[in-house]
Amino acid sequence: MSDTTLAAVKVAPSTTELREMPLPDVPPDAALLKVEVAGVCGTDVSQYRLPLKRGPLIMGHENVGYLAKVGSIFAKHKGVREGDLMFLEHYLPCGHCEWDHMGEYRHCAATEWFYDPQAIRYGYTSMDIAPSLWGGFSHYLYLPLNAVLHKVPENLTPEEAGVATPMSNGIQWSLLDAQVGYGTTVLIQGPGQQGLCCVMACKHAGADTVIITGTGRDTRRLEVAKSLGADVTINIDAENPLDRVMEVTKGRGVDVVLDCTVGAGPKPILLGIEATKRRGGTMVVQGEGNQEFPNFPIGRLTRKGMTLKSARGHSYKAVEMALHQLATRRFPLELMTTHRFGLADVDYAIKSVGGEGAEGAIHVSVLPWK
Repeated sequence: MSDTTLAAVKVAPSTTELREMPLPDVPPDAALLKVEVAGVCGTDVSQYRLPLKRGPLIMGHENVGYLAKVGSIFAKHKGVREGDLMFLEHYLPCGHCEWDHMGEYRHCAATEWFYDPQAIRYGYTSMDIAPSLWGGFSHYLYLPLNAVLHKVPENLTPEEAGVATPMSNGIQWSLLDAQVGYGTTVLIQGPGQQGLCCVMACKHAGADTVIITGTGRDTRRLEVAKSLGADVTINIDAENPLDRVMEVTKGRGVDVVLDCTVGAGPKPILLGIEATKRRGGTMVVQGEGNQEFPNFPIGRLTRKGMTLKSARGHSYKAVEMALHQLATRRFPLELMTTHRFGLADVDYAIKSVGGEGAEGAIHVSVLPWK
């Protein structure tokens, strides 16, 4: 094992450079993860364009790898050993708040980087916080004792396990938050990796009808959605989506709306409200923090007795369910895992997910050792 690691470092908005840096010492209560796969998320696209909050950082928060060096306390506490293939959550929770005791690390204040510049979260943390290795676009990651790990099932490859983040989001939002189950009719807006994972989660849970929308640019993604179980696809540039939803549901509307169209403005929200059945529907929204909706139709939503929830990450349970789902191989995941790049091409990999690089990108993997 080398004494140094190579990493793709974000040094300015939309700018990455390769850096070699020393590997830190590993105390008894820590470990090093040799990164095999770091997935590129839609969130990476928007974050990559933003100015640095504190200083250069290593992005990459969808990480799978082998434990390369494990301290004795870490090994005993986690029940792991060197050589284990692990999926690493991007949260680094405090471990003692009520949210952490429930396995809901996504709500822990210690990992809320958006509000607290001292908070640590993989893929979002400045390198000036020692020991700097807080992102997966690197040969190695540093794991303190509060790192949240999941053992990867034996029949999954690292790249297959790399889909666990969007899959766990799809399971969290669809099954745990929206309670999709047998007989449910679902409208999913946006056929990106999150939306496609919502399709798989809903179909596996027994949803009766799964409808997914996209634009004229999403022709291939909508085809993939059909292969993953969507019953109806709607190109909103070619037909009226509300009319089509009502036609499919015979005027009843849907039980659940899952909005995965981050940054698309208020139109998906308005469609979701109108497309939901007359009473008791649920809408889960994955909106950006700075998105505004000054004329939100709250009266229309309340008259229909709807429940509106925010799509914010995933729980421990959702990740375990996601890894199990992936290991069953029920769905043709190869249709979704479209592109692979090395560390030297991280800039291009992120831009590809944003539609500015390689064509047809859905789920993109960075393979640091490629």
